[in-house]
Amino acid sequence: MAVDVRNPGPEYLAFWRESHICTLTTPRPDGTPHVVPVCVTYDPEAGLARIITNRNSRKVAHILAAGPDGARVAACQVHRRRWATLEGVARVRTEQDRVDEAVRRHTERYERTPSPNPDRVVIEISLNRALGRG
Repeated sequence: MAVDVRNPGPEYLAFWRESHICTLTTPRPDGTPHVVPVCVTYDPEAGLARIITNRNSRKVAHILAAGPDGARVAACQVHRRRWATLEGVARVRTEQDRVDEAVRRHTERYERTPSPNPDRVVIEISLNRALGRG
């Protein structure tokens, strides 16, 4: 079912606030999908999903290889019969204030502070589609 990205409804938003491991699907340079487990935070007010990661990861390389316009990606989470997918354009951000905000949101959702990482970046997904079933 389609969901309004900026006004998802209370059940959809509550699901994204629960502590679930998600997947991120990025396109490899040859167009095939690369799917990896990640932690995702969802910010409907900003229309963004955020993922903290290491700047040397394959997912970062795939997004950067897509060029300055970013890469089309999908983040998904599943728990029993519930599922939710966020789709949009991902860009890698290195600005410290953006990384700090992503770490803050990650800490809030997953109830743990990530270990310090000088190579940390944030993947920001500008959302244009949300799907799910609660």
